[in-house]
Amino acid sequence: MDLIGIGSVFDFAGKVIDKIFPDANAANQAKLELFKAQQAGQLQELADEWEGAKAQLAVDQVEAASSSTFVAGWRPFIGWVCGVAFGYSFVVQPIVVFVLRASGHPIDTPAVDLNQMTPVLLGMLGLGAMRSYDKMKGTSPANHA
Repeated sequence: MDLIGIGSVFDFAGKVIDKIFPDANAANQAKLELFKAQQAGQLQELADEWEGAKAQLAVDQVEAASSSTFVAGWRPFIGWVCGVAFGYSFVVQPIVVFVLRASGHPIDTPAVDLNQMTPVLLGMLGLGAMRSYDKMKGTSPANHA
């Protein structure tokens, strides 16, 4: 199973090595070196991501410790707005519509456009996890550079 999207590149390189090195032992040694280089690059990429996440966490901690509502309060505000909108969309609005229709008043209540809000909420909840998933699937912008 090719989880990181480079299996076909590695297979191609292995075929090239087989053609360049007719000796099986020399070819296997070259493939091992290629594999080590590939692993080292991935480990460095993961280390870079980890350092970026730690730096962002440090910024988040400074923001959260601020006495200014405009600095420390924006994340909770966005979280509460998104939470209220999700609660309305999935709990309150369906119940209100049901009660209105059951009582003979088939009035539709306004719906919240979750397509606009969901990326914001998901970004706040786990942008790092989504980025790692994108990289595994090969859909990361870094894979297209």
